[in-house]
Amino acid sequence: MKKSDKSEYPVILAIESSCDDTSAAVISNGKVQSNIISSQLIHSQYGGVIPELASRAHLQAVGTTVRAALERAKINIQDIDAVAVTTSPGLAGSLIVGSHFAKGLAIRYGLPIIPINHIEGHLYSGCLEDDSLEFPFIALVASGGHTALFYTESYEKYTLLGSTIDDAAGEAFDKTAKLLGLGYPGGPEIDRLAKQGNPAKFIFPRSMMHDGTYNFSFSGFKTSIRYFIEREFPNGVPQEILPDICASAQEAVAEVLVAKTMRATKEKNADAIVVSGGVSANSRLREIFAEKASKTGTKLVIPRMSYCVDNAAMIGFAAARKLIEYGTEAFRDYTFCVSSSALRAERKH
Repeated sequence: MKKSDKSEYPVILAIESSCDDTSAAVISNGKVQSNIISSQLIHSQYGGVIPELASRAHLQAVGTTVRAALERAKINIQDIDAVAVTTSPGLAGSLIVGSHFAKGLAIRYGLPIIPINHIEGHLYSGCLEDDSLEFPFIALVASGGHTALFYTESYEKYTLLGSTIDDAAGEAFDKTAKLLGLGYPGGPEIDRLAKQGNPAKFIFPRSMMHDGTYNFSFSGFKTSIRYFIEREFPNGVPQEILPDICASAQEAVAEVLVAKTMRATKEKNADAIVVSGGVSANSRLREIFAEKASKTGTKLVIPRMSYCVDNAAMIGFAAARKLIEYGTEAFRDYTFCVSSSALRAERKH
């Protein structure tokens, strides 16, 4: 890449550490040159993420992960134009590790640093996956900590239509898996077993599916699963029943997510849907979305698995757009802080 092209096509080193995955990526010319993800397996024995253990693991992994990303991209740190890092929302200790490491690199090499909201990264991961995607589109971001619908009009203008009022979809899967005695994270386990089960065997609540809003609620679903197990299988769920419960539970969550998203697409007159976040890896959710989108002639973009999970590629992509829009001098402030807060209802520039 020519030196004169750098302002238009920045080379960005991105770092993501919002929860229990340490990730680093290099974005060059708008393309992903590397996307390294180091997952923390230690949390599986506890049935959930332990914040202190997560931050310690990030400390051990961040340097190695960044070096691996640079090596995979076949680039030196001196060739980087800017550093990007996730600053919210997430676990405070985890965010601090990534943020401080990124600040250290930026100060050492005199680079601009671009703070990025994790949800914003997911929001635009569809654009990273498919560069033919056009605005406006409806974006569903569904993960272990977040479930939200956005009306996205440009890279700098989006509106939060609705979000969960209690549990997120991914959390509902994790808690269901725990009640069934399955491993953590629960989403992949439920997906795996559901493939062998009957989704119509049991009926679980589709909370708020027809309430007229774009909000979600999964706490009642989770409680329903617990009462069902206590009532029907007080001595433990037989192994042969697990697939049917998983399939039925998965169907309930998926139907709510799809119904709300499809209604938003129709009411906002959008031509495309983006489904992102860890829950978008669920195979049944992808199937239902594909069926509904095909019937309505709606473009559907669901990123590849490596862009669904927490990853630095989406952080770098979002940062590249901001750097092109505002220039390097807009990102010389190294004093920003991390935050656990999610996106506000509307963002416009």
